Amino acid sequence: MNFQLPVLPYSKEALEPVIGAGTIDFHYGKHHLAYVNNLNNLIKGTPFENMSLEEIILKSEGAVFNNAAQVWNHTFYFYSFKPGGGGAPKGSLAAAINSQWGSFENFTKEFNAAALSIFGSGWAWLAKESDGKLVILKEGNAGTPLTKGVTPILTFDVWEHAYYLDYQNRRADYLSALWGIIDWHAVSARY
Repeated sequence: MNFQLPVLPYSKEALEPVIGAGTIDFHYGKHHLAYVNNLNNLIKGTPFENMSLEEIILKSEGAVFNNAAQVWNHTFYFYSFKPGGGGAPKGSLAAAINSQWGSFENFTKEFNAAALSIFGSGWAWLAKESDGKLVILKEGNAGTPLTKGVTPILTFDVWEHAYYLDYQNRRADYLSALWGIIDWHAVSARY
C-alpha cells in the first residue's frame, strides 16, 4: 500500500489567524508529508507494505511506528478543525464532558493543563475508554491512543512545528486559540 498525504478539507489560509498559512505550509506540507514519504520508504518490501495504517501502528516499533503514528496523528489533528469552528460540543459528547468534568470550561482548563505539561514534543488527547468514560491522555513524541485500546476523540499537537511560526514559545496561547477552530461536528462523530 502506498500512503498519500490526505487532502485538507479547507484552504491553507482558512484557519487564520489561529493557524497561519505559513504554518500549514510547514506543518502539513513539509512535516506531515515527510512522515508519509518516510513511512512509504520504510515499509517497501516488508510485511507492513500491505497493512492499513492502524495495523502498522499496532504491530510495529521504532522508525516504522514513529512515522506511521505521526501520519495518523497529524491526519486526525488536521481533520479536527474548520473555518468558523469553535464554540462547544452538543449532544452526547457535551453530556459526557459535563458529567466527567462538571462543565466544558473545566474540561478545556484540564485539557490545556495536560497539553502544557508535556515536556518536549507530543500530543494531548481526549479519548473514550471501553466503558464510555472520557479521559485526557498525554503522549510524548508519536504516542497515540490507538496503542492503548481507547477511542481517540480530539487531539492537540504540541510539537513545536505545530505552533512556533505563529506563537513562537507561547504554547499556552496556541492551545487557547485552537478551541476557536474545532469542528465539533467531526469531533462529536468520533464519540
